[in-house]
Amino acid sequence: MNFYTLYRCHNYHFKIYGAMLLGQRSQALEAADALAANLRADVLRPLADFFEAFVPMKQHVFIRFGMWSDILDQALPVDTNLYAMTTALMRYARTVALANLGKIDQAEVERDAFMAAYAAVPESRMLFNNTCIDILKIAEQMMLGELEYHKGNHDAAFAHLRQAVHLDDTLPYDEPWGWMQPTRHALSALLLEQGRLDEAEAAYRADLGLDPTLARACQHPQNVWSLHGLHECLTRRGEEIESRHIKLQLDRAIARADVPIRASCYCRGNGEA
Repeated sequence: MNFYTLYRCHNYHFKIYGAMLLGQRSQALEAADALAANLRADVLRPLADFFEAFVPMKQHVFIRFGMWSDILDQALPVDTNLYAMTTALMRYARTVALANLGKIDQAEVERDAFMAAYAAVPESRMLFNNTCIDILKIAEQMMLGELEYHKGNHDAAFAHLRQAVHLDDTLPYDEPWGWMQPTRHALSALLLEQGRLDEAEAAYRADLGLDPTLARACQHPQNVWSLHGLHECLTRRGEEIESRHIKLQLDRAIARADVPIRASCYCRGNGEA
């Protein structure tokens, strides 16, 4: 229990983030488990405001790779005071999982449980430069967006997801970023599913840093998820020049992934890994 406990958390956190963007599920899961194992309760308890927010990183991995059943199979924390952020993020993940499985009534129950857990998170709880309260604002909008989408309320869903993008973009700078899965990946995947190609393409370009929309810190150059989405946008509108160049980048990115890449978010098409 010393400085290197935090340092190890930071390293595992980076590995999870990088593996998620690379489409490497096995590496992301391995790092998430190692991170949680690094934070025994006796280490966590005296420094919960600084360490506890690392514990639920596996929820981001589960959502990134559409592992809905794995999310629902987890046991929730017993000590919800110590594991306040963990409880809230698990409730968020459960809502998203149930919504994607079409279990809307159960998802709405979990949504309400998330709201209660969110309200119980101490204002002092941090994840490096960001408060857990600010991070959970993004979770709330992502959760509501996916829930409304799978209820068939697409305009309401996109309003929530656009707000999630705004909140993500305006988080205080951190390394890795305070929100683990770029919010444009879900927004754009669902826009594509509804045939809203122009907005989806613009969001993918911004995420990849192919235009000046975003500050460099908010860009994710050459990530496999947005390359897949941009290539789909280009081919669906019949573009034949840039699509070839993007396809070359996409092929290189897919070669490093350990899962099939079919969309920028598993929320599209109710897919499960």
